Amino acid sequence: MPLPQKNQEYGTKEYWNSRYSLEAPESSFDWFKSYADLAGHIRPLIPDKEAKILMLGCGNSKFSEDMWEDGYRNIVNVDYSAVVIEQMRAKHAELRPEMQWYEMDVRSLLFEDASFDIAIDKGTMDAMMTSSTDVWNPPEAIISDCTAEVSEVLRVLRPTGTLLYITFGQPHFRRRFLIGPHSPNTKLNIKELGDSFHYYMYNLRKGA
Repeated sequence: MPLPQKNQEYGTKEYWNSRYSLEAPESSFDWFKSYADLAGHIRPLIPDKEAKILMLGCGNSKFSEDMWEDGYRNIVNVDYSAVVIEQMRAKHAELRPEMQWYEMDVRSLLFEDASFDIAIDKGTMDAMMTSSTDVWNPPEAIISDCTAEVSEVLRVLRPTGTLLYITFGQPHFRRRFLIGPHSPNTKLNIKELGDSFHYYMYNLRKGA
């Protein structure tokens, strides 16, 4: 797996296209936790296996595949790397034809309003934050990018839809991107998970 020379490269399309081009098409990598690690927390939040789910920044993770195997068959995956979208579309075309794959930027989603029940971000927003080394005072560009993602996600979620954001980012550094003028009429719940190494599941629900 080619690693960037600087962490800031994690936030660039060029790095991801290059990385996926160099990896074998059957490769997979999951940031943070796998679906098996999180299934016990996710199932109660998504009891309806027919829920329409939007996977934000899917990469070549097995997360969508594992959710599909768990009975969630209405999953739409987006990533701004055209390389990985083509790889994943080809990889799953025969076994999981219901699953959809689109090249798309999470800051400008090309879906109609109120199209999804659930959106899941596992590390995508974090990648956009890598261009700054100051977590206390991120530059305006990062604030704009992250709030744009949340605004777009809320737009495409149905009136009682939910954004699940999974990250190692502590609430002090992440809350500002999830709640504010860009996310009206929402309720945020935060669940701390893990034992020796903690991570967080942010549950941002519309219609609060």
